[in-house]
Amino acid sequence: MYFCPVRAYLKNTFTQSKADLSDKLLGLARNTPFFTLLDSNGSGTSELLCGWEIVNNFSNPDFGQLADYHAENQDWLFGHLAYDLKNCIEKLQTANTSRIGFPDLHFYRPRFVVQLAGGILSLGYLPGDETEARRIFDYLAAPETGTIHFSENIPLQIISAGCSREEYLDRVNTLLRHIARGDIYEINFCMEFFATHPGFQPAACFRELNKKAKAPFAAFYRVANNYLVCASPERYLKKEGRKISSQPIKGTIRRGKNTEEDQLLKQQLLNDPKERSENVMIVDLVRNDLSRIAARGSVHVDELFGIYSFETVHQMISTVQAELRADCSGADALKATFPMGSMTGAPKVRAMQLAEETEGMKRGLYSGALGYFTPGGDFDFNVVIRSIQYNAAAGALSLMVGSAITQGSVPENEYDECLLKAKALFDVLGVR
Repeated sequence: MYFCPVRAYLKNTFTQSKADLSDKLLGLARNTPFFTLLDSNGSGTSELLCGWEIVNNFSNPDFGQLADYHAENQDWLFGHLAYDLKNCIEKLQTANTSRIGFPDLHFYRPRFVVQLAGGILSLGYLPGDETEARRIFDYLAAPETGTIHFSENIPLQIISAGCSREEYLDRVNTLLRHIARGDIYEINFCMEFFATHPGFQPAACFRELNKKAKAPFAAFYRVANNYLVCASPERYLKKEGRKISSQPIKGTIRRGKNTEEDQLLKQQLLNDPKERSENVMIVDLVRNDLSRIAARGSVHVDELFGIYSFETVHQMISTVQAELRADCSGADALKATFPMGSMTGAPKVRAMQLAEETEGMKRGLYSGALGYFTPGGDFDFNVVIRSIQYNAAAGALSLMVGSAITQGSVPENEYDECLLKAKALFDVLGVR
């Protein structure tokens, strides 16, 4: 559990349901335009971490100034890095438009921070907020006496695709020709589904999706009228002291209908030469990115081709670690590695150029990162996948999925993989 020297804390043993606490916190999101709820679903040090209301914020897409902003506040920061921050890191540009409108970078210092870790509930507050903090803490810690009401989602039923199946196959074949010419070795190619859905209820959707997916990097996030409902299984980058860790995912297969089939599918994924090739190429890319800010000789692969099981899919995940060089900050590590290799390709810059040319949409927060800085400068960020973006002012809803295209890709199979990844999101939206 992290503590902040500029905050006072209320804390107590927590014996209630984590789901009830999550519902209470989501209820608070109705009344504040800045809100972040992160749920590890039992896989992290913190079971829940939440920051809401705003003391100040930062949205300049400059990593050096981001480091200065954290140093000035020495407090918790919650926020995101959107995919098109790439244009500020590399000589890239975008002509595509976004349906949602998340800023390229945004972090805020919250008025209140709640953490559930190791059976202890804590609430951090700033000087002058003790009365309000006590009221909130007593509410959060009290046994649930009734169901918190969330407006139900109206089933969407129909959602539009940014490209037809035939167009998708044509675009993948175009990318395969680039691979054959040696322009790239791998690219993460994404497609969008979208709708106008003014009745969408982000909090209710998150509750349902989180129960269904139980993802280790689940998140509910609000910046003004923009919402993110996220069930990500993937860590982008974590900093603990001088240790940096990244866990790229490449390789997906469905869950089996019974235990025997499930085990066979796991072995099939582990032994699939195409999936292993995809994974190792991105591992090499991550190693290269980390080497730019790592102490000499410290970059190493802690786990290669790990098979992890989630509610709807098995995934192939590798873990790459490094020691941060003495003259580099955490912000330097983010700049050196963003956007993450698993959502771009190799070579990275050329892959991003081709993605821009072929996808036809602006990814926005999708394939960006959401997370937090601790008061001491550590951080943890997910990869924004398996997510729904929503602009409440416009009623615009966007859902994106992607897959890695390599020399061995079969376009029809890649399309099916995208639909598999979208299934849980379609289910909670009521798409038939």
